[in-house]
Amino acid sequence: MLISNAIVCDVNGERKADVKIENGVIVAIGSNLTDEYIVDAKGAYLLPSLIDTNVRVLDASLHAKNIKALAKEAKKGGVGHIILNADSNPAIDNEVVLEFAQNGIKDISDVKVDFMLNSLKEDMSLSNIAILLKKGVAAPYMSTIAKNDVAIKIAEYAKMYGVTLFCKAEDNSLIHAGVMLEGDVSSRLGIAGIPELSEVLHVSRMIEIARHFKIKILFKSIASPRSVALINKAKSEGVQVSCEVSLHHLVHSDEACEEFNTTAKLNPPLASKEDKLLLQEALKNGEIDILTVLHQPNSPLNKEVAFFDAAYGCEALGDALALYYTKLVKSGMISMSELVKLTVQNPAKSIRKEAGIIEVGQKADVILFNVNEKKVLKNAQSLYDGEEIFGKVCSL
Repeated sequence: MLISNAIVCDVNGERKADVKIENGVIVAIGSNLTDEYIVDAKGAYLLPSLIDTNVRVLDASLHAKNIKALAKEAKKGGVGHIILNADSNPAIDNEVVLEFAQNGIKDISDVKVDFMLNSLKEDMSLSNIAILLKKGVAAPYMSTIAKNDVAIKIAEYAKMYGVTLFCKAEDNSLIHAGVMLEGDVSSRLGIAGIPELSEVLHVSRMIEIARHFKIKILFKSIASPRSVALINKAKSEGVQVSCEVSLHHLVHSDEACEEFNTTAKLNPPLASKEDKLLLQEALKNGEIDILTVLHQPNSPLNKEVAFFDAAYGCEALGDALALYYTKLVKSGMISMSELVKLTVQNPAKSIRKEAGIIEVGQKADVILFNVNEKKVLKNAQSLYDGEEIFGKVCSL
């Protein structure tokens, strides 16, 4: 197959070129190439398919039907590799559940699905991390609700196996008291809030654990610019920590929760308007390492209820690339090449993979993306419902 007249874009920049693919591998990149089967890109982008390391199945209910539906959404959105969050029901914290989950992906061929392991069982004891890592999970995941002695044991496992620890920074005694950011909006709505300190305290704690044990930690879905600053200071000191932020926290603030909009009830909660702008500056300054669409789909039964009772999350995976392009690239916040770094190369590194470069000899895990296509998004479970978005993932 020959893809002609494409704008080839990877972490090294953009160039106009033809790309020839044989047996799933790129065999030539250049001008005026020939082949029996030609796909005319007509100036569309040829990009590495995206990787998202923080997605959930519908209602966090883990079974084959939901995993297959998730993979279908991922393909629509230009995401070729997803890492399923370990915080599911049942949780991926033992061999039986992992085998059950792995059996559920056997028929999925067009999207790669990997799993995190939940390092903590429901009773806050350790899961069998060693066995689950050996059986093929992508990374261990922990919430900082873990006590220090347990967190240290998890860190020791991460060091022993050379894996990145995926870490959700939150304080158990604070998150259960509220359902959105503590601030002016929560006060106005009369809703119990979660203080920003809930995250910041535990980012500081886990940075010191990463420093002591010399392990890699990826902080998942960071919402506070103060946390971003702490992570970047630690990086400058040689600590192997990195920062993931969701698209939603860059685009929306807690003001989206006005009128008790349950679609804006996210975990972590949306930040204040001022902090949203600081997160955008951090993105522009290269202080954010990984982006996620933080796909947390829920049935209407769990969202169309009172704000306090509503489940956390919104949908975005099926429109991932178009949303990234519209909100971050077309708006001038980052370049397309920088987007590839944040959504392909860096997520791949977090699970010890290499991706983000389109060159001869590489596996052709690529997508065509036509930025001239546009549509009005219609999805009541999306924070972007009713908005015009640009770009369409095209079939190859």
